[in-house]
Formats: sequence, structure tokens, C-alpha cells
Amino acid sequence: MDLWESGERHISWAARSMPVLTALGERFAAERPLDGLRVAACLHVTAETAVLMGTLKAGGAEIALAASNPLSTQDDVAEALRGYGVAVHARAGVDRATYYRHIHQALDVRPDLVLDDGCDLVNILHTERTDLLDGVSGGCEETTTGVIRLRQMAAEGALRFPMVAVNDTRTKRMFDNRYGTGQSTLDGIMRATNTMLAGSTVVVAGFGYCGRGVAERAKGLGARVIVTEIDAVKALDATLQGYEVRPMEQAAPAGDVFITVTGNRDVITAAHVAAMKDGAILANAGHFDVEIDVRALDELASEVHRGIRPNTDEYVLPDGRRLLLLAEGRVVNLTAAEGHPAAVMDMSFSAQALAVAWLARERAGMAPGVYDVPQEIDQEVARLKLVAAGIGIDVLTGDQESYLHSWRSGS
Repeated sequence: MDLWESGERHISWAARSMPVLTALGERFAAERPLDGLRVAACLHVTAETAVLMGTLKAGGAEIALAASNPLSTQDDVAEALRGYGVAVHARAGVDRATYYRHIHQALDVRPDLVLDDGCDLVNILHTERTDLLDGVSGGCEETTTGVIRLRQMAAEGALRFPMVAVNDTRTKRMFDNRYGTGQSTLDGIMRATNTMLAGSTVVVAGFGYCGRGVAERAKGLGARVIVTEIDAVKALDATLQGYEVRPMEQAAPAGDVFITVTGNRDVITAAHVAAMKDGAILANAGHFDVEIDVRALDELASEVHRGIRPNTDEYVLPDGRRLLLLAEGRVVNLTAAEGHPAAVMDMSFSAQALAVAWLARERAGMAPGVYDVPQEIDQEVARLKLVAAGIGIDVLTGDQESYLHSWRSGS
């Protein structure tokens, strides 16, 4: 009972900062766009996710939820969600085998629609639970990593149903990826280490929307920021914004804090670790624990001191240098902190809810593939957020509309 009450308070606190999703919950309760549909979800089991689950439940969905990261689950929230009638298969700190067992249990609902965060659930559907594929008519993906995987599946003709790339909306990339990841990643690092970023050298691997946000926040706290990139255009963008750009092999000896935000594997390898200074901090803000080669770090270390601080492991190298790995190399903002602020997830999950409702309506005529969220949904989420914040914007006049849609008007 204590756990349930704690979860209720946690969810209620998050909902205060999620006015758009709360309003959509009221709309869904009246319109019931998901009546009779079974939804299997693989998401971070947090208070913000609980508000999304409540909105979908209000719309008529039957929901089974598994965690998309074994270290991000908030057990009190999971308990409270069970009281809402959501079948939750998640527990904090489970091993890899249990993590995947939970996803299988969520799929046992035999879903009509799926919600994924990293593509693990969709991957299992296409490899181990193919008996369920004919019943799935569509889904949504929330992350950059997941969308990359889905586009690869679609290119190879392997994807069996339509998936909506919620991650690729303008509101998600701007508000969630950039501002949310930037703030919550540094929050996780500072909670885990109590380090001072002002005056330190922070190496940010990847200058996409998430990496840009991390670099901006670190710079704002007084850090010297080095960016590593594989994309020439992004590297040029970072250079023109005033960041130093180097290959990782050159950045490794200089960095005090390393943050990977790429969605790829082996971004920090044994060779990079061997060049790092004593006390260097290693953190990953990408979805999976593959960006930092943790296995190589284990093999290089002569001693490992687990939990030297909460969510911090100390690796002692044979020459006495100590490296600090945060959150076991998993996504640091959700493991060592609480993830994005609820105000950020208000927009991301509102886009998710509206995309699910749109998919439920349109899925019959959609072929397998990866689809963008309709522009009107993106605009609606931004408009509702402005209304909730009491912010007004200009409206085009009739003459302005005509000018923008005519090629006959000259200078």
C-alpha cells in the first residue's frame, strides 16, 4: 500500500506539468478513439509514462506495459499503474533475461497496436513472436535509435506493419531531444558524481539534436566542450557554433567528462579508455548500453569498485588511473536521475497519444513501412502547449495567405 500511495503522489506531481496530455485525456474519454483495441507498450516506466497510459486507457485501450530499460523503472509508479488497470510487467534492476521476459509477457496480450522505445518490442515481434504479426496493425516509435532500426527493417522489406516515427516530429526533436536530453543528462551526471562542470572539459560524442542539447547545457554551465562527429555537416555546424571538433582519439586524453549521444556502438573503445586521464567520467545518453565498450573496460581494469557512489562504478587500471562509469553505461538521465522534466514529456507523449489515435483510424489503408507524424498533429501539440502557457502568436491575414500560395506576385 505504501508503494502504491507513493506512486500515486509521483504521478499526480508529474501530471501538474503535463496540461496538454491531461486535456487530451479528457478528449479521449469523450471520443473513445481506441475502444476495443489492445496495446502492448515497451516504454520507460516512469510517472510521465503513467500519465500517457491514463490517456490511452481513457480512450478505451486495453494496455500491457513492459519497461524499455531495466534501470529506469520506478517501482512505485508500476504499482500505481496496476491499480489503474494497466498490466505492468516491469521491476527496477532486473537482469537482461528478465527484461526480455517482461516484453514477451506484454506481447501476450496479443496486441492490435504497439508502442516502442528503442525497437526491442518490434524486434521480438519480428524474430520470436511472429505468430502475433498478423494481428498487429501498426505502432509508434519514440526514439532516434528505434527509428534508425525501423528504417533499416523497412529498407530490407522486413517490417510487417506500419510504424509512426513519433521521434521525428519537430516538437519532439526540439523540446524533448534537445532541451530535455540536454538538461536531464547533465542532471544525471551531477547527481551521480557531484562533479563541478564549470572549468572542466566535456567531450560530447554526436551532434544530433540530443548531442546539441547536451553541448549547449554543458557550455552554459561553464564547461569547455569538445564535439566528436562522423557527419561532416554536423561537425561544421558544431564548429560554427564555437565548439572544438576533434576525432575521439584526440579528444580522449583531454576530456574530464565523456558523454555519448550517437545511437551507435563502440563510440568509446579500449583504445580511447587507455588514453584517458585519471578521474575521467564516462556517461552514455544514448538508448542502449553499447556506446561505451563496457566489456573492454572490465577487461582492462585491475580492480572494479561497484557503487562507489549511487550509479557510479570505479574502474582502476593497472597504472593506477581511475575511471568512473555511470549507470553501467546505460542511459544516464533515466538511471541516475529522473529523465526529462514532465513539462518536456507533456509534448512528446501528447504527440504519441494523437499519433496512436490517428493510426487507429487510418491503419486499414496503410502498407508496412515507416511513416512521419502528420504535420497537423505536430502543429496541434505546439498550439496546445502555447495555450497552456498563456502565449499568443500572430495569425496570417487573407492577403498574406494568398501571397504565400501564389507564384504570380513579384517584388
